Amino acid sequence: MGTNSGTSVRVLLLLFYCFWFEFCVYAIDTFTSTHFIKDSETIVSNGSLFKLGFFSPSNSTKRYVGIWYGKISVSSVVWVANRDKPLNDASGIVKISEDGNLQILNGEKEVIWSSNVSNAVSNTTAQLLDSGNLVLKDDSSGRIIWESFQHPSHALLANMKLSTNINTGEKLVLTSWKEASDPSIGSFSFGVDPSNIAQTFIWNGSHPYYCSGPWNGQIFIGVANMNSYVSNGFRMDHDEEGTVSVSFTTSDDFFSFSLYYAVTPEGTMEEIYRQKEDWEVTWESKQTECDVYGKCGVFGICNPKNSPICSCLRGYEPKSVEEWNRGNWTSGCVRKTPLQCERTNGSSEVGKIDGFFRVTTVKVPDFVEWVPALKNQCRDMCLKNCSCIAYSYNNGIGCMSWSRDLIDMQKFSSSGADLYIRVADTELDEKGNVKVIVSVIVIIGTITIICIYFSCRCWMTKQRARVRRERIMEVSLFERVNVHPNFSDANMLGNNVNQVKLEEQLLINFEKLVTATNNFHEANKLGQGGFGSVYRGKLPGGQEIAVKRLSRASAQGLEEFVNEVMVISNVQHRNLVRLLGCCTEGDEKMLVYEYLPNKSLDAFLFDPVKRDSLTWRKCFSIIEGIARGLLYLHRESRLRIIHRDLKASNILLDEDMNPKISDFGMARIFQAKQDKANTVRISGTYGYMSPEYAMEGIFSEKSDVFSFGVLLLEIISGIKSAGFCHDEHSLSLLGYAWKLWNGDSMEAFIDGSMSEECYQEEILRCIHVGLLCVQELAKDRPSISIVVSMLCSEIAHLPSPKPPAYSERQITIDTESSRRQNLCSVNQVTVTNVQAR
Repeated sequence: MGTNSGTSVRVLLLLFYCFWFEFCVYAIDTFTSTHFIKDSETIVSNGSLFKLGFFSPSNSTKRYVGIWYGKISVSSVVWVANRDKPLNDASGIVKISEDGNLQILNGEKEVIWSSNVSNAVSNTTAQLLDSGNLVLKDDSSGRIIWESFQHPSHALLANMKLSTNINTGEKLVLTSWKEASDPSIGSFSFGVDPSNIAQTFIWNGSHPYYCSGPWNGQIFIGVANMNSYVSNGFRMDHDEEGTVSVSFTTSDDFFSFSLYYAVTPEGTMEEIYRQKEDWEVTWESKQTECDVYGKCGVFGICNPKNSPICSCLRGYEPKSVEEWNRGNWTSGCVRKTPLQCERTNGSSEVGKIDGFFRVTTVKVPDFVEWVPALKNQCRDMCLKNCSCIAYSYNNGIGCMSWSRDLIDMQKFSSSGADLYIRVADTELDEKGNVKVIVSVIVIIGTITIICIYFSCRCWMTKQRARVRRERIMEVSLFERVNVHPNFSDANMLGNNVNQVKLEEQLLINFEKLVTATNNFHEANKLGQGGFGSVYRGKLPGGQEIAVKRLSRASAQGLEEFVNEVMVISNVQHRNLVRLLGCCTEGDEKMLVYEYLPNKSLDAFLFDPVKRDSLTWRKCFSIIEGIARGLLYLHRESRLRIIHRDLKASNILLDEDMNPKISDFGMARIFQAKQDKANTVRISGTYGYMSPEYAMEGIFSEKSDVFSFGVLLLEIISGIKSAGFCHDEHSLSLLGYAWKLWNGDSMEAFIDGSMSEECYQEEILRCIHVGLLCVQELAKDRPSISIVVSMLCSEIAHLPSPKPPAYSERQITIDTESSRRQNLCSVNQVTVTNVQAR
């Protein structure tokens, strides 16, 4: 009897296990006709990139079934099923019906949405893929019979296609939400117009609202500076069945699934990119009023830099002057002088030949036609055709012409195309007359200028010499120290300072930097800190640079600027950022560095997604590189330099993840026999400052060693020192590490992404070195040269560490010392939170 009971229990357990196992398998990214999704449940794609379930938009209680990004706290919905039929409560379910279709049912079991596949089979499975595509598959053949990518909502994901069939007119488009809190189908749609030369449109109902311009095989030539912001592999495909489709893809999987495009309820196409845990709009189709289709009417051209923004093309005038004066340009322009269009072969009547006026860097008009002509034939083909009123040539497209009214033209500051507008010969004559007048004025003016030049030559020579002297003086540290007595630490610079002056060849012209950064455009801004802003730029030779521009409102200024120039221009090492030059014109103070394509170290350490890419071998290489950079500063450079602000945000990473120490605004030079120094000005970053520096203003090589120890522990644990407070006893990061060390449980301190068994001993050794570096007394800490030997295992047996400084988060402050009021001061010099520099 007992045996039978035991057997029965085992059978029941086995059946339960099988059922549970099957359910769990399906609960990952798949569901079938035997399992459905309730309102409170979701399915997650295999790589956890996307989720499918019920949601409510902001400021709404209605329930919809949608797909959104799975690993991000701020969800972004990219697809909605029941857009026009929301549920009013949480009673809905998603299931596969008996005929194999996907369905959404309300609490009364009524079907409010269905995939409506006419040739569905009874045995189907729904799966959410890591691409964000929900597919319905025939279990027997594995054939996909329905997919969400073929029924898009408002968002375009990587590898998803929007298409139009030329033969049937069938379109696959994005449609906007009605409002931000209402996913129902709105007024705007986005798709492909394949007529003649393919381009994309946003339509407001059936009327064009935005046009991208023709596709030339690489870019849409009607999108300003498309090369500068689109690196996502856009492509336009034509198949044999007459379908033209647009999509984007990239070889970088992380980038693919961190970016998408969406059409907004206001009719704007947005490029949306994930920055850590937030989404950021990095581009939008409507950047100015000129991006609205046909803003200036026919034969009008829009320039956002002009006031008013609309004007007529040469040879045209407003159709209604009264309307144009009121700012209503939709009526457009009409031709002032009729075209002659009487040219015949061999004609010598030059006065009756129409000509062409060139408009440069322009968005070409709509209704473009392709002409089978080479570049040198394009003009003649248009001139011989009386209906041709404009032409343009693009290497990727070929010869383009227009025979209808020209509409939706815009003047760009760069990029765009050259458009040749057909005008009457009299319009060109007027231009010729103007040229004659201008030429006469130029000749008279030139003679006058030559006379003035010779009379002022001596004066100009003296002025150049004076300006050169001032520029050299402006970047000479020794002279600056003497004219600015507020340089509190000038006595520490030693005898070397007389020999360290910035060479004039390092001075970079302000106008060159303006051009390189596109007038310090916001799109080129990499980051901002107490010093000012950092911008990305490109010099005329193609070299990429990072420009650190001192803000006029900054609390720092000349001392830190001159100090950083003097220090970094006289050191060179593979683990130190390289200074290319500086600019000191007028009130401007700028430092120009090499551009490093990866972000600073803190962007990797404290980002839960990017942290996973840091294997222990990469981390150890970074640790070793930082240590060798410090060793060079302390011992191997001809100038002994104390950095004083070593922290994760001041470690930049090049394309190979090699670390480079940056931001030398707080650095100080020691004399050959000098061991330590004192300052009354305590500036730095709390959490990295050694106790003797924070409390007494005393700093030395051991101050940098302390900061290095904190940084080493941050790298291994993935925990940021500043702001960390363990629940028990208010322990700081250092106190937490010390507690685990004493408890012989250091494995708990190691970040999970690098807990590789084969490197466990090496990681524990690095923690040991880190604790030796953060000991409270400076004399107990090893020098950086010993630290390097310890990391490389050249020193086999390491001494036992003593308790670290700042074991507890709250530090007792001696109120009798006024200097200690600055104990937690934040460094106002270094640039933090910088993106790729």
